[in-house]
Amino acid sequence: MSVLKSGSQAVRIEQDVVLARQTARKLAVECGLRLVDQTKLITAASELARNAVIYGGGGDMDWEILEEERRKGLRLVFRDEGAGIPDLKLAMTDGWTSGGGLGLGLTGAKRLVDDFSVESTPGVGTRVMICKWT
Repeated sequence: MSVLKSGSQAVRIEQDVVLARQTARKLAVECGLRLVDQTKLITAASELARNAVIYGGGGDMDWEILEEERRKGLRLVFRDEGAGIPDLKLAMTDGWTSGGGLGLGLTGAKRLVDDFSVESTPGVGTRVMICKWT
């Protein structure tokens, strides 16, 4: 696998969530994702960017356009230095929420993408990786 292009974008305030979504859309088009896959990736990115702002106190979205054999992909990594997720297993349960939301954030994002991982340490922060392939 090779990285064709990469970058990073701050996700600190609500307006940055909009910018992260716009960046994800532009990159998804650039790497050739079908419209339905663009929509899934952008939806997941929007949710994760919002989580970084609301629960993580702000963070960053790192991105990479990847090439592997005959396919391309877009990998997004959302990282923050917030309170972290005390019970990751519980947080990955459908319907669970730490706030007033619907509890579809992490599990919903996971269902929308091809690759998903989350690492979180209480008091240190959270890192969520998503990837969608052509």
